[in-house]
Parts: sequence; C-alpha cells; structure tokens
Amino acid sequence: MAEQRVSNERRKELEQIDPFQASLLKAVAYAKKYKKQLILIASAIVLVAVVFSGVMYSLQKAENTAALLVSHALTQYAAINDPDKGYLETRDAFQNIFTDYANTTAGKLAKVRFAKICYDASKFDQSFQYYKESLEILKNDVQMENFLLASLGNVSLARKEFEAAEKYFLQIEKGKTNLLKDEASFALAMLYETSDKAGESKKMYEKIVTDYGTSIYRPIALSKTNEIK
Repeated sequence: MAEQRVSNERRKELEQIDPFQASLLKAVAYAKKYKKQLILIASAIVLVAVVFSGVMYSLQKAENTAALLVSHALTQYAAINDPDKGYLETRDAFQNIFTDYANTTAGKLAKVRFAKICYDASKFDQSFQYYKESLEILKNDVQMENFLLASLGNVSLARKEFEAAEKYFLQIEKGKTNLLKDEASFALAMLYETSDKAGESKKMYEKIVTDYGTSIYRPIALSKTNEIK
C-alpha cells in the first residue's frame, strides 16, 4: 500500500507543469498565434542589419578611395618640385576630392594640404579660404585648431592683414594647449615691434625666453629683449 501511495503521488507531481514549462508552452502558443507578425519583425531586423552593413562598407570604401586619391595628388605634387606648376597640375584633382569625398576624413584633411599648396604658390586668398573652411570643420580638435590658427595668421601676414593676423595668433597665445604658442608669441612680438608697440613687443620676447626654453625662437627673442628699451 505504501508503495502504491508513493507511486500515485509521484504521478500527480509528474502531471503538474512547472513554471518554466508553463512559460515555454505559452511562448510556443504565442508564436503560433502571431507567426506571421513575428516573421515580418524578424525580416525587418535582418533588413536593417543588412542596410547598416552596406552603409558601413560604403563609408569605408569611400574613405579608402579618398585617401588613395589624396596620396596620389600629393605624390604628383612632390614630383613636380615647383610650387606654381604643382598647384596648377594638382588643382583639379583636389577639387574633385572636395566635391566627391567631402564627408570623409581624408577629404577634410585634403583641404589643409591643398591650402598649403596654395600658400606656396602665393595664392593667398585661396589658401586663406581653405584654411578657414578647415578650421570650421576641425575646430573641435584642439591640436589641429592651433595649427590652423597659426596658418591663418601667417596667411593674413602674407595678405598684409595685420589686425587679422594678430587676432589669430592671440587665440593661440591665450589658448589652453601649448602647441605653437612660442611661434604665436614670436609673431605677436614682431607685429607689435613693427607697430611701434615696443613695450608689448618686449613682453612677448621675454615670455619666449622664460616660458619656452627649448624654442627655436629663444635666441632671437633673447637678443631682442636686450635691444628693445
């Protein structure tokens, strides 16, 4: 009798569905009921994944192509070894890069490289334009920002726009990073010196001597501090 009772109780336990089994059965029933809708959802997810993969592949392909085109243009420019002729021979190639690959990193940096090519060919207005556009694009990069500000300052000097040059160099001099600060201070010292602002000029030269001991401008600045009264 005892064995029979145990057997009956075990059978009742087996007949009862545990919570996991109950949830599984509900899920199966739900899947059967909404089979069509679930298939559509799964298809949509797969489609999104495929589209995303395609977009990423397209972006990477564009980036690689832009980098190759920029490299080819710069190699061509270097082989010519003449600023004026190099500008003329590579101008169209860079313009095509700016048009077709403007959203790539290589395309954005190409403007910086071409701005220098324009500067070396004495195309100062074009150089200023491309440096200015590059600053707007790359202004969140602190290191690149100082480089572009210095470039704009030098182009402004070439264009004889001395107030604009002072503005750009001051942004570097008052900025948070030390990159090119010695160059900016030296440019400001010279600007003040040519503007008969001897006191301000001497302060900048002294700053180079005290703050930038390894600067290439330090020997000149040291000499200038002794000259300016």
